Amino acid sequence: MELGEFRSSVDTWLGDHEADLAPPPGAALTLDGQMHHLATVKRLTYEAGWMRWGWPPRVGGFGGSTLLRAYLGEALTTRDLVEPGIYSMTEVLAPTMIDYATAELAADMVPRLLRGDETWCQGFSEPGTGSNLAALSCRASRSGDIWRVTGQKVWTSLAQYAERCVLLTRTGSPESGHRGITALFVDMDSPGIDVRPIETMHGAPEFSEVFFDDVAVPVDRTLGREGRGWSVAMDLLPYERSTALWHRVAYLHRRLQCLLDVVPPDTLDPAAVGEAAQLLYSLRARSRATQHRMAAGEHLGPDTSVDKVLVATVEQAVFDLVADGLGPDLAAGDDDPSDRWRREFLYSRAATIYGGTAEIQRNIIARRLLDLGTDR
Repeated sequence: MELGEFRSSVDTWLGDHEADLAPPPGAALTLDGQMHHLATVKRLTYEAGWMRWGWPPRVGGFGGSTLLRAYLGEALTTRDLVEPGIYSMTEVLAPTMIDYATAELAADMVPRLLRGDETWCQGFSEPGTGSNLAALSCRASRSGDIWRVTGQKVWTSLAQYAERCVLLTRTGSPESGHRGITALFVDMDSPGIDVRPIETMHGAPEFSEVFFDDVAVPVDRTLGREGRGWSVAMDLLPYERSTALWHRVAYLHRRLQCLLDVVPPDTLDPAAVGEAAQLLYSLRARSRATQHRMAAGEHLGPDTSVDKVLVATVEQAVFDLVADGLGPDLAAGDDDPSDRWRREFLYSRAATIYGGTAEIQRNIIARRLLDLGTDR
């Protein structure tokens, strides 16, 4: 199906099924509500066929351009039917399974994620290593056809809801750096896994600490080759900064327009509004180019760090306007779970940290794109 036909058909279907897809009262106020509703939306769009477009037939998809699934996420986000951050986890993790899992495992698992039967998480970050994935220490030791995993992850999004985890482990010596990392696909109900949610300043336990104590993982759950997990990670991260960011662009457009609709025109500095709008359209143009490059089969690499810097900059610019328009007590006010603007403003403060800090992204841009220096 071509993009134009897909867009028209999806828009018509969404209009006809708005009542079924709309969040029930109060669902958007808690992470539990958002996750339950997301599963409903994914199931309905999968059963209607829309969620299957843009994915290869070998995992239950209908084929077609990746632009099709990018538009579906944009359409759902623009209509405020899903929260883009949790919806886009599919875009981050499903391509990794397709590219690195065995054909049988991918065919079994990916449809579960697409139709909302399961949630998956991404076990990368660790205490003390921050954005330096090459220094991770969560260890997997092989015994026959079983890996034994021991260690800790942190800032693991949605871990308390997840049935599976794409996990990076150390299988080589600590001195081997990125050459001694292996990626595993772990069942989160395995004995020895302890998940401890972390409540952030915006009031939602979106992240978790995850502890692994001699957790058994079958060797056939290895993603890619042993010791080559760095390649899995480097291929996963561009997906996190391509289609997932396209959905974020749609969200930021909608929230900026909502702000302009609710505050008096003379409340905001026109120059600040113009700057935020200019940044937003620059991000949209950049993200659109990234989407088309991916659809054309081009390899996405360190250049997606530009997209990540832009989205963080735009998100904070938009919600700085929110603070200007709604008053300084937005950040210091009562912890009211119904105050969506307050929660979103507080969440935006972390935009330059989550998914790779702005400092790390700028270093990547300087060294790997502009050849301004080398790692020392």
